[in-house]
Amino acid sequence: MKNEIQVFFTALMFYTRIPCPSWVDHSEEYLNKATRYFPLIGWLVGLVAAAIVYASHFIFPTPIGVLLALSGSVLMTGAFHEDGFTDVCDGFGGGWTPERILDIMKDSRVGAYGVIGIILLFSFKVFALISLLEFNLIYGIKSLILAHVGSRFTSVLIMRSHEYARADASSKVKPLAKKLATADFFICILWLLPALLLFQHLLICLVILPLYLLKRYLASYFQKWIGGYTGDCLGATQQLAFVLILLYCLGLCNYI
Repeated sequence: MKNEIQVFFTALMFYTRIPCPSWVDHSEEYLNKATRYFPLIGWLVGLVAAAIVYASHFIFPTPIGVLLALSGSVLMTGAFHEDGFTDVCDGFGGGWTPERILDIMKDSRVGAYGVIGIILLFSFKVFALISLLEFNLIYGIKSLILAHVGSRFTSVLIMRSHEYARADASSKVKPLAKKLATADFFICILWLLPALLLFQHLLICLVILPLYLLKRYLASYFQKWIGGYTGDCLGATQQLAFVLILLYCLGLCNYI
């Protein structure tokens, strides 16, 4: 039990900016196991974002509540996944060889592809969430939580099926480069199921299909260009899956 608590806090420390006990360190052993809690981190971030949306609707118009919730999510994670998304936009948009793509993704500067990509990404998030919340507040909040949990599970799918493309010292997830163990993968599924059951409707479970197709496409694309995935690729996958889940829930508004 003590080791499992250590693994959880390691995941919390790695994936968020939430303060952790001083005895939690950057042990590679625990970091390799921390992925099993990645969807659970989605629950934590999603519940905070949902609480912000719910509280703000008593005071502010829906768009302000959405911006506050997205800001809270970014603050909790330190824009960890958004940074990966912009790096992928720049790397794959401006690089034509595996070496060049990886070099661009390691560059801390943000180029035109990254700026345009992140603007479009947040535009989809904002307008989709506004539409969901204005349709029904509780349905929109459930969709927001599912987006946080399901998007992180989609990144786990890539870690389960593909190999890491780069293991140099500058890598963001070097300790997580090992393929996800079967037991850890099933633990991730257990974190996802409650998010689906929130809706109490079978149609919502079909979101797994577009998420799987997104994972297949992105994993194949990353494999073709750089021979696997990197931490930035996982971040980009999470962000795109987040938007996909919101759009899927939006499309179901008239059927649930």
